[in-house]
Amino acid sequence: MNNLDLTKPEYLWLFTAFLPMLVWYILKNKNDAAKYRFSNLEAYKKSSTPVLYYLRHILFILRLSALSLLIIALARPKTIINDGSSKTEGISIAMAIDISGSMLARDFKPDRLTVAKQEAINFISGRPNDRIAVVAFSGESFTQCPLTSDHATAINLLNQLETGIIEDGTAIGLGLANAIARLKDDNAKSKVIILLTDGVNNTGEIAPSTAADLAAALGIRVYTIGIGNKGYAPYPVQTPMGIVYQQVEVQIDEDILNEISDKTGGKYFRATNEDKLSDIYVEIDKMEKTIFEKEENIVYKDHFLPFIIFAFLLIIEEQLLKLLFFNVKP
Repeated sequence: MNNLDLTKPEYLWLFTAFLPMLVWYILKNKNDAAKYRFSNLEAYKKSSTPVLYYLRHILFILRLSALSLLIIALARPKTIINDGSSKTEGISIAMAIDISGSMLARDFKPDRLTVAKQEAINFISGRPNDRIAVVAFSGESFTQCPLTSDHATAINLLNQLETGIIEDGTAIGLGLANAIARLKDDNAKSKVIILLTDGVNNTGEIAPSTAADLAAALGIRVYTIGIGNKGYAPYPVQTPMGIVYQQVEVQIDEDILNEISDKTGGKYFRATNEDKLSDIYVEIDKMEKTIFEKEENIVYKDHFLPFIIFAFLLIIEEQLLKLLFFNVKP
């Protein structure tokens, strides 16, 4: 479908100059009227007015027409062409990241939290069309970054996450509920939560299964990631002699993480090292493809040149009529 539009419609105000031009032309023709002296009017009554006398106004009409075409050319007429190309529509994603003290374990280098943040940043950077929110949780939960398409801000805020800024613990249900709150009012066709934790739910007012039911009711898919090596991992412990690392058994509530993903149509992953965590994000990226909607892409085609050509043709025609028919010297 084609539509006519103007790039610079403000030039159409030049048409207001036509009014004083018309007034000038009328007054000029009135004052330039020839005057003759007759002894009587009998001879004048019998004479006929030449046809060219009436046709002389065509010169002024041609000039106004040429000026009109030039003004329209200045306004840059263009055709709006819809070429029917595809336009992408992003997915809304909330990333819920565990920042409890256990995320400082050194089975990942330099530690779980640092690796988790870096892989989340890589994931965000690879999805430029998506809106991203960042939620953190341990014994409590808070929103580090609301849903935004400003990925630079989201990455900067995600990078600032660290352990110890809120009460320690692992409130998986609370973290999931907070992430749901970030997405529930969004109008995206696809909403996803990626929840990463390294522990067992041991606190919080909301049970993980209850939060999962809410996500399922709202059509939000939840991908859960259990991060941590199987068996034992070195945890930092503060002693009078400084920080020492003790081997502590890794406990991840895989049953509840599986339940959350199953209820919401997502999937559970276990990341036992840095490469595995990277592969998990790649797999999620493949599963959650950006939605493509067929939408007409606007393309413009300029049409000012024909107006300029016709304007100059009218100017040439005016000059030829002056010389050949009206005997007006240049």
